[in-house]
Amino acid sequence: MIPKIGNVKLASRALLAPMAGLTDRAYRELCVENGAAYCVSEMVSSKALSFKSKKSEELMEISGAERPCGIQIFGDEPKCMAEAAERAAENRPDIIDINMGCPAPKISGNGSGCALMKDPQLCGEIVRAVVKVSPVPVTVKIRKGWDDNTVNAVEVAKICEQAGAAAITVHGRTRQQYYKPPVDYDIIKQVNNAVNIPVIANGDIDSAQKAKEVMELTGCGLVMVGRASMGNPWIFGQINSYLENPEAPIEYPSLELRLDTMVAQVEKMVLYKGEYIAIRQARKLVAGYLKGIRGAAALRNEAGKMETLDDLKRLRYKIV
Repeated sequence: MIPKIGNVKLASRALLAPMAGLTDRAYRELCVENGAAYCVSEMVSSKALSFKSKKSEELMEISGAERPCGIQIFGDEPKCMAEAAERAAENRPDIIDINMGCPAPKISGNGSGCALMKDPQLCGEIVRAVVKVSPVPVTVKIRKGWDDNTVNAVEVAKICEQAGAAAITVHGRTRQQYYKPPVDYDIIKQVNNAVNIPVIANGDIDSAQKAKEVMELTGCGLVMVGRASMGNPWIFGQINSYLENPEAPIEYPSLELRLDTMVAQVEKMVLYKGEYIAIRQARKLVAGYLKGIRGAAALRNEAGKMETLDDLKRLRYKIV
């Protein structure tokens, strides 16, 4: 049986991880269309919301095509986080997620993100404050710990559960590691064994086979895919099919489908946020679709100079 997150039912076991600057509305809709059972917004600053930041408000916009969808908030003050959760709830998310795992210096360096794990009691206070005001389930995303000397994912997870968290996502690296290998799946297993709420395994899940392997190693019923979905939204459907029938051949998209999907995604981005912003954000995104193509380095270089949607279309038809 597929685990539920609070009262939220999931259609499958593969979820889309939130990624700052990437998992916008167009990205989330595309991944849900291709089998992601759940997605989460880019992280939203609780302090920015308190100052009525228009950009932060826009990050919380959710469409019907991407549900179930959560809104992720970050900060280090329980009261401010509770107020942010109330603002987030106005957008009617299915879940509110608290970021306690971001390793970026501009986040963790200010006491938010993974820095919260250095103060487990504060983690609990924040979860408790958000749960108190949230009309939907509250989840938490954490890491293995701050560094190798402070591996405390189990302690933090238990405190968050006691404070009312409905599920916990664990990235099996410390903040010190950022995204460098290896991923410690054993710590995710330890967390899963220590709490009674769903634990979502995260970190280097880049194929259907790897998803199944990680689920078997950790005992988790859910996996979260991030970077491996860049230019590859089909990974969710592949995971779902493989878990259902490991003997069946995995279907991979044709080059033409990959390129058409790339253009369609960027067209949606342009529709939602305007050409100027969308194309500049798409430069990084396009690299994922070009992976493995002959001459990819030169194509990525060209993509990095795109100014308009027509530039992208010219690039696409240069390939096929």
